[in-house]
Amino acid sequence: MTDLTRRTVLRSAAATAALPLLAAPALARTRISVGALRFTSHSASFIALERGLFAEAGLDVEFKFFQAAQPMAVAIASGDVDYAVTAISGGLISLADKGAIKVIGGALMEEDGVDGQKILASDAAFQAGVTSPAMLDGKSFGMTQAGSSFHYMGSKIAAAEGVSLSFRPLQKVGAIIGALKSGQIDAWSIVPHIAKPLAGSGAVHIIGDVSDYIPDYMVTTAFTSAENAANERDQTGAFLQAFSAGIAQFNAAMVDKTEGEDAMNAMVDLIHKYVYTDRPREKAAPSIINGSMRLSPNAALNLTSIEDQLNWFKSEGLVKDSITLETLVDGSYVEAA
Repeated sequence: MTDLTRRTVLRSAAATAALPLLAAPALARTRISVGALRFTSHSASFIALERGLFAEAGLDVEFKFFQAAQPMAVAIASGDVDYAVTAISGGLISLADKGAIKVIGGALMEEDGVDGQKILASDAAFQAGVTSPAMLDGKSFGMTQAGSSFHYMGSKIAAAEGVSLSFRPLQKVGAIIGALKSGQIDAWSIVPHIAKPLAGSGAVHIIGDVSDYIPDYMVTTAFTSAENAANERDQTGAFLQAFSAGIAQFNAAMVDKTEGEDAMNAMVDLIHKYVYTDRPREKAAPSIINGSMRLSPNAALNLTSIEDQLNWFKSEGLVKDSITLETLVDGSYVEAA
């Protein structure tokens, strides 16, 4: 990315930073659909719905749930979903290049001092000596699809350690979990609310932290169609206003723990309606509590992290070299972190 492009994005962000978040016009119960995964990291949207924050912003929200990032990007581009939160993928970037999608805000992030994503090894690999990421040479690494965030993380880890990985596309997170537990793949990386219970089962072992290899990683972003970003500014601002309020409540209760134990327990009850729904509350709660990572305050965008991701996709030949940060990001809605 050129200095001119960075300045343009930053200037655009600064010019209207947080204006929709502070003064989004009231809408008349506008119906929208929001794409999500059943992860703790998507809790800001769940909070915004359950606590009436979307309703206060004039939005009538319906969730549509997915099992991977790239299908969500396709759904945004096709108009099946209005807004979504997920990792940047090669598919999302390519759709942005076609003028279909824009990133409009930040969500999950790695932060020093906050437990983050874990690097995992299967028990079979661990018993064979894979006790740290440095021992992954020649091993298999799970991902949903080529160009997914799992592909990005694995590649960055491999490059830092000077090792070679064999990437296995398994389409769905559930399929990756099954393959890792059965020893069909050797390694994977995932958010802590999934990683820690897997490690506790004994079938999987934590061998490292993603933050050691990708500091300040902006793991997920909020995005929408280019049409919504350009021409539905009140609606998009209202979504970000409610989403950011949900972020603030999540961080206070689950990450900073400034609201007290009762508030944390109430938040766990809310999140459990969407995450680990197949488990009783008492079994789900420890995973939700121990796996809560920081969500970006005010949905701010870490453009340095997004630029690094974009450059990696280019270096792997997964997206066009001509794609710029401006192609991917609409910086007019939120601050640049």
